[in-house]
Amino acid sequence: QLQLVESGGGLVQPGGFLRLSCAASGFTVSDYDMSWYRQAPGKERELVAVITRSFLTAGETTNYTDSVKGRFTISRDNAKNTVYLQMNILKPEDTAVYYCKAAVRRWSLWGQGTQVTVSS
Repeated sequence: QLQLVESGGGLVQPGGFLRLSCAASGFTVSDYDMSWYRQAPGKERELVAVITRSFLTAGETTNYTDSVKGRFTISRDNAKNTVYLQMNILKPEDTAVYYCKAAVRRWSLWGQGTQVTVSS
C-alpha cells in the first residue's frame, strides 16, 4: 500500500524548533521529488520545501520558499525511507497543517498532515 505518514507536529513557542518526519511505505522516497507543503486557516496550501530525486542530478537539490530560507531544512534518509523537515526559529506565522508529498511526472501522493502551532 502506497502511503505517507507525517509526524512530529505540536505546540511550540516562538523561537523554538520542531522536526517533522514523513515516513513512506510502498515506494522508495529517493525515486521521487519529495516536498513539504503547509496550509494555514483561511489560506491556500503553499509549497515550503522540496528535495529532488537522487538520480536526476549528481546530488540532491533542495529549494525553499523565501519565508523559511535559513530556518528550515529538508532532508532525506534513504535507509529509513523517510523525509524530514527541520524547522528552527519558528514564528507564529509558521502555524499551519504541514503535508508531505511525493511526486514524479503526473503522479503524486499526499500524507494526512500534521499540525504545527507556534504560540506563546
